[in-house]
Amino acid sequence: MLQQAGLAAGESPERLNITAPDVVEGIHRAYAQAGADIITANTFGASRRKLGEDPGPCIAAGIALAKRAGAAAGAYAALDVGPLGGMLEPFGDMAFAEAYGMFAEIMEAGAAAGADLVLIETMSDLLEAKAALLAAKEHTHLPVFVTMTFGEDGRTFLGTDPAAAAVTLTSLGADVIGLNCSLGPRQLRGALGEILRCTHLPVMIQPNAGLPRLVDGQTVYDVGPEEFALCAQAFLEDGAAILGGCCGTTPEHIRALRPLLAGRRPVQRHPDGVSRLCGWQGTAELTAASIATVGERLNPTGRKNMKDALYAKDYDYASGVALEQQEEGADFLVVNAGLPDIDEAEALPNLVLAIQKVSPLPLVIDCSDPAALEKALRVCRGRPILNSVHGNRESMDGMLPLAAKYGTGLVVLALDGDGISGDPAVRRDTALRVAGAAEQAGVRREDIYMDCLAMAASVSQDIVMAGPEAIRLVREAGYKTILGVSNVSHGLPGRDAVNCAYLAMCLAAGLNVSIINTASRNMMDTLDAAKVLLGADPGSQEYIRRHSGAEERPAETAGADLRSLIISGRKGEVPAAAEARLQEKPPLDIINGDIIPALDIVGERYEQGTLFLPQLMASAEAVKAAFAVVSRSLPQGAGNKGKILLATVKGDVHDIGKNIVKMLLSSYGYEVIDLGRDVGPEAVVEAALETGAPLVGLSSLMTTTAQNIAVTIKALRASGAACKVMVGGAVVTQEFADQIGADFYTKDAAQSAKAAAQVLGG
Repeated sequence: MLQQAGLAAGESPERLNITAPDVVEGIHRAYAQAGADIITANTFGASRRKLGEDPGPCIAAGIALAKRAGAAAGAYAALDVGPLGGMLEPFGDMAFAEAYGMFAEIMEAGAAAGADLVLIETMSDLLEAKAALLAAKEHTHLPVFVTMTFGEDGRTFLGTDPAAAAVTLTSLGADVIGLNCSLGPRQLRGALGEILRCTHLPVMIQPNAGLPRLVDGQTVYDVGPEEFALCAQAFLEDGAAILGGCCGTTPEHIRALRPLLAGRRPVQRHPDGVSRLCGWQGTAELTAASIATVGERLNPTGRKNMKDALYAKDYDYASGVALEQQEEGADFLVVNAGLPDIDEAEALPNLVLAIQKVSPLPLVIDCSDPAALEKALRVCRGRPILNSVHGNRESMDGMLPLAAKYGTGLVVLALDGDGISGDPAVRRDTALRVAGAAEQAGVRREDIYMDCLAMAASVSQDIVMAGPEAIRLVREAGYKTILGVSNVSHGLPGRDAVNCAYLAMCLAAGLNVSIINTASRNMMDTLDAAKVLLGADPGSQEYIRRHSGAEERPAETAGADLRSLIISGRKGEVPAAAEARLQEKPPLDIINGDIIPALDIVGERYEQGTLFLPQLMASAEAVKAAFAVVSRSLPQGAGNKGKILLATVKGDVHDIGKNIVKMLLSSYGYEVIDLGRDVGPEAVVEAALETGAPLVGLSSLMTTTAQNIAVTIKALRASGAACKVMVGGAVVTQEFADQIGADFYTKDAAQSAKAAAQVLGG
């Protein structure tokens, strides 16, 4: 709408709140007159990072225009908050605290300007959405709506699926959640269904009017108001509570939605009693009948290597251990940085970031220091379990507010100031008392996991069986249970046999979640068999799959060879493997025989949807570590496959996609010259002529800047630069690439590597 009113390609839309207020207000008024209940202020990109200055004036002006335009229709004015345009740690270099600070500045300005609600939208990173949501809740008293954007594969840019997004945003206290942008209405219905299944909150949906294409230099969308409304009718029937439109939707699209709402009330939604936990992808759904497994090895207690890694701040070591346990079949991962002479407030969040860089599994964050625990909870993608709280007042005062605020699952220990009782009924009563306090603090009963405590049989043989009996009593009281099983064998030889026997007894008593050493095949076999006997494995399907020989561990996980380490993204272990490989093969043979084939496998799996962007990036970093070792043995200039220029075009400050492409292409051995973001056509042409780079990559995230890709390609052709051009970005399609004369359309980083291979070889 702003482009049609004269907004130049690359011009900041938010600045028009000050320089052309009548234009902005007129557009708002058109939507209000069409029947919109909420007017989205023109503040989507009003952040310090994008504007390069205090966003307050743009935000204040934008809210004022939205309020004035909607006043006659009684419409609400929403502070619209989009992504910052950078990637958060551990996948990028923006710290959570930095992102949170910029969002807090936006929220305070919007609240001061009189916004009626906050709409956080078009988020592709679950952690960035979390930073914005926490900033809204901690700096305003406004209702907060949060929507994520999903691609054709049903996942966000970073691989988060709709269920994990719904679970996380619901637990963090959003008032409304949903999805917007990316695709047309027909393509978003499946994602809507997943979100509806995983939340009791009102759900909103704002599709695009189809995908954009260029016609006579203008961006057009193919889904008209009638088709848009027809799809919206299905959304209402599914249970959506708020309808709207994103890119390409005009006042006529909104006008077409109004009749659908006549005489209709929102579907009332309620929690379903299922405990849902998640990392950045995939959701564990636990009922009273569920049996799940937690890998115990990310805990320094009794583990010298883990302890040494924490002292050395070698968090990559933890990444490798996390992947091992994931491959062994863990459903969750314990995370613990508790050492007496370590800064846990520094170590624990770094440990969480390192683990989530490679593994999507939900975490059980084990910490008794509330300050350190909160720092870890803030940077955790997904919904973890907090471990733990016990009956002492200090523990409850420190832990229960955190569990409630961050919406975590909660481990309750059957322990108080009197210690651990040998009487199962006393353990039950202690746990119930703490659980009652947790529920009063706002933790849902279905998210509480009672730990009845395993005592060491070597020193407490007379009461060791109080554990299984307490589990039975707690289950009768209506709670789920969790247990650190390995404690029972402490101090004994042949620990595996004792652990297996005790695990079987506890499972028979009703244990839901067992914290065990997943590297023990005997323990995992005991769990598999128990699931069959207790009905937790319908049709024995999982047991048959694992034990009939049909499931073979992939060859790359069988040993710690260089190729397997790259594929699994174990950066910390790569240098030693590369050094060992140099004793066997020449460096170029390692690059062409080990490193590049490993990256090719990663790229293929990424395109197949069996591996996701975080793993792709972890593998690319592992390759960097390998090259750092191998390149020292290369002749000067060997292994360099040629130059590639990359740039985000003029007016666009979003460089996430470009940076990922840069990382991957560098990993393949190309010399990547990064011109940065908001790069004008003249600068691209000058660099292309000066460097002679055979390939130039151009990206754009926004429809308002996509035309600058066309302008840049035209300038390159006119200059006579002898280069091919590849294009990509959220709004770029194959059709658009063909129309503007690009040589390659690369929808993701893996395809950019294929384009580079065609142009430069490799």
